[in-house]
Amino acid sequence: MPDYQYRCLDCKKRFDVFMTYSEYGTRNVQCKHCGSENVERRIGRIRFARSEESRLESLADPGNLDGLDEDPRALGRMMRQMSGEMGEELGPEFDEVVNRLEAGQSPEEIEKAVPDLGEAFGGAGGGDLDDF
Repeated sequence: MPDYQYRCLDCKKRFDVFMTYSEYGTRNVQCKHCGSENVERRIGRIRFARSEESRLESLADPGNLDGLDEDPRALGRMMRQMSGEMGEELGPEFDEVVNRLEAGQSPEEIEKAVPDLGEAFGGAGGGDLDDF
């Protein structure tokens, strides 16, 4: 059975209703919180499929790279977006770096705060977070 999302116009709360396709449009819907019938249907999230080539092209747009050197938060957002587009789990070290960037720490501050993080990215010889 499909899950239909509603919002009560009286108490302003959201709720879901499960009903069959044949019931939709014929069945009265009442707010689960206050009992009002003054409700409106909400449209859920819409997803669309994109090819891997299309996703990678959007990441390679030079306009997305502006200001990354000056703004660690922007760098963190871009890295998180790239990770999501690639669809691969990059491990806890990657998440640690991105979380710190999104909090406003510079790559240099992150390297000082977590010295063995460079080894996780660069192998036995270490690595430089600026290389990523």
